[in-house]
Amino acid sequence: MELATYHAGNQRMEIVLSATAPEHATIESFQPPTRLLAGPGPSNVDPRVLEAMRKPLISHLDPVFWERLLVMAEMIGTVYGRTDGASFCLSQSGTSGMEAGILNLVAPGDTVVAASAGFFGNRILEMLRRRGAKVVELTAPFGQHVPNDQILDALAQNPNAVMVCVVYAETSTGVAHPLQELGEAMRASGTDALLYADCVTAIGGMPIELDAWGVDYAYACSQKCIAAPPGLSPVSISSRAIERIGRDGMQVPYSLDLAEHIKYWIDRPMTYHHTTPNLSYYALDEALRLSLEEGLDVRYARHADAGAYVQAGFRERGFDLLPAASDQLAQLTAVRVPEGIDGKAIQGILLNTHNIEVGGGLGPLSPPIWRIGMMGVNANRETADRVLAAFDTVLPNGAH
Repeated sequence: MELATYHAGNQRMEIVLSATAPEHATIESFQPPTRLLAGPGPSNVDPRVLEAMRKPLISHLDPVFWERLLVMAEMIGTVYGRTDGASFCLSQSGTSGMEAGILNLVAPGDTVVAASAGFFGNRILEMLRRRGAKVVELTAPFGQHVPNDQILDALAQNPNAVMVCVVYAETSTGVAHPLQELGEAMRASGTDALLYADCVTAIGGMPIELDAWGVDYAYACSQKCIAAPPGLSPVSISSRAIERIGRDGMQVPYSLDLAEHIKYWIDRPMTYHHTTPNLSYYALDEALRLSLEEGLDVRYARHADAGAYVQAGFRERGFDLLPAASDQLAQLTAVRVPEGIDGKAIQGILLNTHNIEVGGGLGPLSPPIWRIGMMGVNANRETADRVLAAFDTVLPNGAH
C-alpha cells in the first residue's frame, strides 16, 4: 500500500493507493436490448439508415460533404413542400428548431399570437416569454386544438403581431391542427404576420406544403416519421422570413443564427459555422433518400392506414381515444387509460416482458394516456398487430 501526498496551495492531501488495484479496469461493451419503439419517438430505423453511419468519416469542411449538403437541403425542402426560401438542418434536437425560429424572427417586445393545446404548444409559449415577447395566449384542453377562427380573431385584434405560432401535429396528445386552412386564411387576410409551425411529428408522415399553405417557418426532428436517429432538426424558412432575420439590429445567438446556417448549408463558397455530426447526417441523408424513393404520397397513405388500423383495434377493445376522430393524427394515437388501471405499470410490463416501448402522458397537465406511435418503418399493420397483441396479453379484458 502506498501513500501519495499532493499539495494544492497551502492545502496538503494524502491519498491511499491500493497495491492490489488493477492498472486498467475492464468495462464491458454496452449491449442495449432490441425494442419495438412504438411510442412517440424515436421510432425504429431501417437497417440501411444504420448502415449509412458506417460510411467513411470525412470532415465537415470536405468539399465532397459540402456538395452533399446541397442535395440534403433539396431533399428536406421536398418533404416540406418548400422551393421558396431555404431548407436545411440544425445539428441539435427538435427543441433547437423550435427555439431558433423564435430567436430569429421575434424581437423582445414583439407581439406574437400563439395557440397551445398540449405540452409542446406550452413549450412554445414558454420560449416566447423568455424571449420577452408580448404573447397573446390562446389555449384549448389537451385532446383539442385552438379553433382557427379564434386565432384569426386574435390576429385581427392585434394587427401589429409579427407571428402566429401553432403545432401542426401535437406529439403530446395526437391532435392535428388544420394548418392548411389557417395558412390560407392568413394569406387571404393580407396580414404581415409570419406563420410558424411545429412539424415534429408531421414530417414524413402526413402532407406538408409550406409554400402552398403560406407557412413561413417550420421545424421538425430526425427520429419520428423520417425514422433516422435522434439529434437533428430539419427546418425550413420562407424568403420573406429570411428578410426579417436580424431586423433593426435584433440580436440572435450565434449557434442558432439561421442566416449563418444558410451561409454554410446553401451559399457557395460556404462559410464555416460549426463542426457537424457527419455520421448522423449520413443517416438522415439515407432516411430522406428512402422516403423520397418510397414516394411521399405512398408513405403518407401507409401511415394513414397503420394509424387507422391500430385505432380501430383499440376501439374494438373498448378503449377511448383522447382526440375527436376529426382531429386524430394517424401516426400518433393517444389512448385513454381506463379508470382503475395503472398506466405506467402497463408500460413497464410491455417494455420488460414484450420489449415494446409505448409512451405515457407528458407533463403535469396531461390526462392519463398511452401514446402509441406508428411511425417510419413501424407504420404498418404488422407492427400494429404486435402492439395490440401485447396489450391483449397484459389486459385480456381490454378496457373493461
